[in-house]
Amino acid sequence: MKIILVGGGKVGTALARQLSEEDHNVTVIDTNKARVEHLSESYDVMGIVGNGSSITTLSEAGIEEADVFIAVTGSDELNLLCCLIAKKAGNCHTIARVRNPEYYSESQFLKDELGLAMVINPEFAAASEIARVLRFPSAIKIDVFGRGRVELLKFRLPENSPLAGCAVKEIVTKLHCDVLVCTVERGDEVHIANGEFVFEEKDVISIVAATRKAGEFFRKIKYKMNSVKDVMVVGGGEIGHYLCEQLIRSGMSVKLIEKDPARCETLCATLDDGVAVINGDASDQNILVESGLEQTGAFVALTNLDEENILLSLFAKSVCDCKCVTKINRIGFDNVISKLDLDTIINPKSITSDTIVRYVRAMSSSRGSNMETLYNVIKGKVEAAEFIIKEDSPVIDVPLMELDLKPDVLVAAILRDKKVMIPRGHDSLQIGDAVIIVSRQIGLRNITDIIK
Repeated sequence: MKIILVGGGKVGTALARQLSEEDHNVTVIDTNKARVEHLSESYDVMGIVGNGSSITTLSEAGIEEADVFIAVTGSDELNLLCCLIAKKAGNCHTIARVRNPEYYSESQFLKDELGLAMVINPEFAAASEIARVLRFPSAIKIDVFGRGRVELLKFRLPENSPLAGCAVKEIVTKLHCDVLVCTVERGDEVHIANGEFVFEEKDVISIVAATRKAGEFFRKIKYKMNSVKDVMVVGGGEIGHYLCEQLIRSGMSVKLIEKDPARCETLCATLDDGVAVINGDASDQNILVESGLEQTGAFVALTNLDEENILLSLFAKSVCDCKCVTKINRIGFDNVISKLDLDTIINPKSITSDTIVRYVRAMSSSRGSNMETLYNVIKGKVEAAEFIIKEDSPVIDVPLMELDLKPDVLVAAILRDKKVMIPRGHDSLQIGDAVIIVSRQIGLRNITDIIK
């Protein structure tokens, strides 16, 4: 597909890389010449220096033939204006990044009146992911499928775990748990687990289970499941604002530490009374301890500095047994950060780019199925995709054991008539099923892509 991307910042860079890797024809527009040159030299994209709201610039980029137009500049107003002009000048799907809470609360109106295909708010999306993890603190990461009926949970196997030394197939025979092990990360190795795979301590495991079945599995492996009742949040930016709102609605007690007095006043005026806003510098360890760090159930570091967030989380882990969530903006040091003793890492830019790529890939799906959901289980290595089978295809009515699947492809779950099935070899796919595929085959667009 032909895609025009306005804005070459961190989100734009992530999108340019992902979309070009999936063989889309991408044109990037930005007013910064050095940024445009860097993107066009680093990825297989065309670069244009100019204003994305200029009809001259858009015509040069080929707006009349564009399938998708994406505006992710640092200005909400410019993003909306760009999409409005692009919609008038061409017949394309338009996507705008909108960060202002006032605008985002009116996103449905903006979509209807401006004809937008999607409004994406990185801060709200990041806060939602953090809130989801805090509701089930045993997990490092939780992805949701089937409108909340199925979860893919990633967790680290603790020392002395009863699972250490067990094979994957024993989860069913010994524990009698209806879950499916998808991936195992061991050091730098990534495995799509088969029945013979044997777990070791400190493995990072992802499983798929019906929402109500996951808790039963964690209880049987004696994994810590204490729900979080109180949360300490450091950083009162937009993510912190959205997160506090969501946590209070979930019945949690929240303390928010912010060093800017003016921002504290704004937060006090807009947040529920259940949020205790503390004006202080969280880099001062005494502030954290005096605010109750040693007793908190979860600690979330959301400052604008990656280094500070990492240090704050490591300090929190050293003084209390709490769930830690760390915001990281730069993703170039993934290998280093993954070796630190951090629980859950959140990257708002990646969440945003993944959401947009999911929409683009769903648009390019061929006949036979619709892509509903797409998540990076392991960034750049393993994806999980949900497809709705809408018409006859080669995968219908064939037992899974007889399907000639591509290597490292796993049919993880089937949703049929409100029932969640963890599939076995004799099960088959039917029209109307929602099916979740976990695969190292990056770039699946259609359910038929799973077969050789």
